[in-house]
Parts: sequence; structure tokens; C-alpha cells
Amino acid sequence: MSLPSPISASNADAERDTPAAPRSRERRQRVQSAELGMAVLKGLAQLNGRASLTALAAHVGESPAKVHRYLVSLMTENLVSQDTGSQHYHLGAEAIQIGLAAMRQADPIRVAEASLIRLREGLEVTSFVAVMGNMGPTIVRFEEPGLPVTVNVRVGSVMSMVWSATGRAFLAVLDESRVRALAEAEIAAATPALRRQLDAKDPIGRLRREVQAAHCAVVRDTYLPGISAVAAPVYDYAGRVCAVLTALGASGGFDPDADGPIARAVRHEARAASVLLGYRDVT
Repeated sequence: MSLPSPISASNADAERDTPAAPRSRERRQRVQSAELGMAVLKGLAQLNGRASLTALAAHVGESPAKVHRYLVSLMTENLVSQDTGSQHYHLGAEAIQIGLAAMRQADPIRVAEASLIRLREGLEVTSFVAVMGNMGPTIVRFEEPGLPVTVNVRVGSVMSMVWSATGRAFLAVLDESRVRALAEAEIAAATPALRRQLDAKDPIGRLRREVQAAHCAVVRDTYLPGISAVAAPVYDYAGRVCAVLTALGASGGFDPDADGPIARAVRHEARAASVLLGYRDVT
């Protein structure tokens, strides 16, 4: 009696693998489908939350027919809605709820912690984040390198509105009467030597323009003798300044030039923190 020929090991492996192949392809298709769906949703957000089908398809680089299929699914989940008049698509109620939940978690102090650590470790400088308090710019988080610079500022310290880099960064972007009043009071109380550092005709306006042009504030031996600093504003999702990142060090080994490596690093970290808070620079 003849026995059936045995199945080779490779054939057996092929038979075992065959059912898995469709499942693997199906998983990849689901992942790709989810990625495109998210691209459509993010594209709509990037177009200020409202767009025509044609504009949205061009933005995500897909055909209008394909994008429309995904929009229908997103509308089913109430992530997208369509205006009956213009036929434009816009973010739906569920997308708004997701955005609100994210904004509630957007804490500038928590977000800035990683930036402070990178500045401390990458540049070996003292770094801190400050927010605008009732009395002026107030330090709320402080990081020091292995060999800290001895400065008489810590968490809770209120910085000068005019003579510190931190204060100047706030002064440049906060167009508020309260902030201007603090600055004017400091100038009035300053010594003649300090006042000579400012523009005689328009001291506050000149400071604001300089900081806005450089996107950061720099000081050398102005607020604290022997100490230089660079500061840059952090913006929230609404484009409002919510904090300022500052790096400081002993003037002998600290380059406060607005085009120098420290200033570039501070501006980069301030932008990174702003992005995490939902800020979009449209300029």
C-alpha cells in the first residue's frame, strides 16, 4: 500500500502563513485609512477649520472623491459638519470638544519644563520660565547647571519690567496699560545712569521695537551686575503671550547677542513650547 507523499516543511509553512497574509494586509489598510482620515481632519484645522472640498483635497494631496468619502465618515462621527449654503466643510461639535479638552491641559509651566532642561544641559546656563503676575514678571520654574551662577533670584522672584530681559520680553508683546504703567514707574524711579541706557524721547517704544525685531530681549549687566540674559516669549493657542523663557549666565562666558547661539536656542525653545500650547505662527 502506497503512503501519501509527505508535505515538505516549506509547504507547511506556506499553508500556515496563507491565512495571516490577508489579515496583515487588512491591518495595513486600516492603519492607512486611519492615517488619511486624520490627515483630512488636520488639514481642515490647518485651513482655519473651514474649507471647500476642492481646497481641502488640494491641501492633503488626494482626489476630491477620496477625500469626500472620508468626510462622510467624519461627519457620521460629528467630527466634521457641512454648511448647507456654501457646502463648505467645518470642524464639528466633537472636534471642538477634543480641542477644548486639549486646551484645558495646556499648562505653559509644565510644557516649558523640557525646554528649561534642554537649555540647562545643552548650554550649561541657568534657565527659568516666568509668568506675568500682579507685581510684574514672576519666576515660576527655575533650572540651574552643575556649576550654577550665583544670582539672587529664585522661584517667586519678581523681575524688573524694564531692566531685565524677562520684563522686556513681556513689555514688547503685552500691549496693556497695567504693563506700561509698571514700566513707566520703574523708569521714573531709576538712577540717571540707568535712564541714559534708554531712548530719551520714547524709551518704552524703542525697547518694544528692538525686542519685536529680534524676537527676543537681551541684556548685559543691566539688571544684575556681571549677569547677562536672553529671553523670548511663549504664546498660547490664541496667540497671546502666556510666559517668557529666559537663559542667563555670567557676562564673561555668556553671549547675549541676539544672533548668537544662546539667543537662537532660547527662541527655538520658546517656539517649541508655543507649538505644544497650540500656537500657530501665520506670519
